[in-house]
Amino acid sequence: MAQNADEAGGRSFLVAAQSGLAIQIARDELVRIVDVEGQQVGDLWAIDGGDPGRWLSVSHTRDRRERLFPLVGDSLVDQHGEPVLKLVADTSPGQHDMLFPPCDRWMYESRGLRGHPNCRDNFLAAAASARLSLPVVPDPVNLFQNSGPRPDGSLDIGVAASRPGDAVIFAAERDLVLILAACSVDYPPLNDGRCGPLRIEIEPSRSHSD
Repeated sequence: MAQNADEAGGRSFLVAAQSGLAIQIARDELVRIVDVEGQQVGDLWAIDGGDPGRWLSVSHTRDRRERLFPLVGDSLVDQHGEPVLKLVADTSPGQHDMLFPPCDRWMYESRGLRGHPNCRDNFLAAAASARLSLPVVPDPVNLFQNSGPRPDGSLDIGVAASRPGDAVIFAAERDLVLILAACSVDYPPLNDGRCGPLRIEIEPSRSHSD
């Protein structure tokens, strides 16, 4: 993980392939998540900065929005239905997933891949680095993941449709610990058989920069 700061007070972090990172985010800051090389899924979590028993809930977001993924201008919410992150821009093709859990060691072991990096372990390590201990591993927002239901009810998974430099931008609607994992699946189709990095760029809120 590398961090850089710009003259305007912004922060930039690189999340290496098959790794995870936790970052403190202040209310109203803008969070830009960039697919650096293209076709890379990012597992995103957001935990309340003051109450770690509340976090971004994909199931409650689907319920409140009545969509598989919010539109630009919509908020992703916690278990109480209260806003956590507002989606303010999306330069990608707009294909993101809120149905799948993070990949885990048991999934890889079922394929004969013992000791494989995985997003569940990367979440736990990142959360521990932020001194967080949650009773469960919440399901993430799977940014850039090209998946969804077929008419017969089965789930289709394709190669991530994001191109190099595609990004989503969120506004933090409270103080948060943001955790991002660069998905570890290194066989087709999800990340097109390879894993790459993601970049997180944090911009001060407009109220702080005025």
